[in-house]
Parts: sequence; C-alpha cells; structure tokens
Amino acid sequence: MSGQTRSDMLGGTPQDEGTRGATSVATADTREAAWPTSVVTADTREASRPTVRTAASAAAAPGDIGRRLAARREELGLTREDTAARAGTAAGYLRYLEERSTARPGTSVLIRLAGALGTSVAALYGGESGLPPGLGQAAGHAELIELGPEDCLERLSTHGVGRLATDTPGGLVILPVNYSVIDGAIAFRTTPGSTIAAAVGSNVAFQVDHADEALSQGWSVLVQGSARAVTDPDVRRRFDALAYSRPWAGGEARDLWVRVEQDRISGRRIAVP
Repeated sequence: MSGQTRSDMLGGTPQDEGTRGATSVATADTREAAWPTSVVTADTREASRPTVRTAASAAAAPGDIGRRLAARREELGLTREDTAARAGTAAGYLRYLEERSTARPGTSVLIRLAGALGTSVAALYGGESGLPPGLGQAAGHAELIELGPEDCLERLSTHGVGRLATDTPGGLVILPVNYSVIDGAIAFRTTPGSTIAAAVGSNVAFQVDHADEALSQGWSVLVQGSARAVTDPDVRRRFDALAYSRPWAGGEARDLWVRVEQDRISGRRIAVP
C-alpha cells in the first residue's frame, strides 16, 4: 500500500504510436473527443483484433481494467499526459480506456502501460487480486537498507491500507484497515465494540508495506505507539472532512475514530543494484 506521489514525471505530448498510426488528419482536441470511431491508431487497431483470453483476462469484468489503470495512475500522481508519454501512446486513447467500460485494449498497449505505471499486466487484469504478494523469485545481490524517519513518513503518504497488530483476550491479532494520515498521525475509523476498538488505550503496532513483483523489491514501515479514541466533536468532524475515504468495509456504524500516537517509527527496503 503505497505512498502515492513520489516521482519526477516526464511531461510533453510526443508524436507517438497513437498519432503516427492515424489514418485521418485531426487536431489533438478532435482526436480525443471523437475517440475511438473517427481515428484509427496502432493502439485501436490492436484493440480491435481478437484477444487471446487468459485466465486473468477472462476474469476481468468490463471496465475493471480502466478503473485499475486510473487508480494506479492516480496513486503515482501521474496525469494522463504523463502516463501516455511514458507508455508511448496517446492521452486520448488512455482517457478512452479509463472511461469506457467496454474498452478491451490489446496486449501490446497493456504491456507498455503496465511498464509506465510500475505494475504488471496481470495486476491490471486483476489476476493477482486473489493471490498473496511476493510470489516472484528473489533478485540477485539484493540489499536490505534501513529507512530514516523522513523516508518512513514519505512512504506512509496521506492514505492507504495497513495492518494493525493488537493483543486481545484470545491472543495477538493483525487486522487490515484503510487509514488516513491526519496531523502527522495514522488515523482510521472502526465500529464501537469491535476488536479494533478494544485496542484503544493499549500499545499497538501498525505496518504498511509494498512489494514490486516485477523487480523483487519492496519496503516496509512499522509504527509503534498507543491507540487513542478521538472523542472531541470538533476534532472528529475535522477528521471526517480530511479523511481520504470511508472505510472499505462499509457500514455507517464505523464512526469511531482511532488515532495511533507514535512512539517509534522504523522501516526497511529491499534494493536491487
């Protein structure tokens, strides 16, 4: 789960495969507005060909690929123009893929987009959604590097999904929560009376990580501290306004804000030369 905006991006609107393959002359605005019927590009020709259906592509519902493209692009803080330039395609075609639920891009453009977004074609298809991370082989000459506090905070970013570890009468449990970083502290919502709510007033650990399957690299950040309930009505309203998302688990009853008051933060990353 990742820190979401940590790259220097390449701008510009290159004359790419999408525009070189056009069979009619149009401006950039009209190309995008009329996409995909009035302009035929190398990418759209590819999309019209019969696609070899794999287990991953067969499982992908219409529109899922576009949503995953948009989510990954926004996670990295990239514009459509940035992403298109990196992938060697047209921004208008990327917009079409993200917004049209019936879009079925071909393998070549998906490979380029996956590379531009630092992910895999299988991930864009959703084929990895039911599998645990870290299925790839270890890279040669990998190095484990300690992260400083600033690097750790940067990777926590503004929001994401992490795991809360807490002790219960039944033993130690680790539970996933989607969190926001508000006023420099990890904060999340839960249901009063839940296992997570029972952690209020006790010491907890909170962990966030990311694994790059393609490069066998990754990082992990661990926050240790105490869980505190946010009870002040004004502060709760402020947290409600600043939260990136409602809890993924849903439910209006998840209105108890819990904040992790940090005592210690540490992290490590796996680097491959």
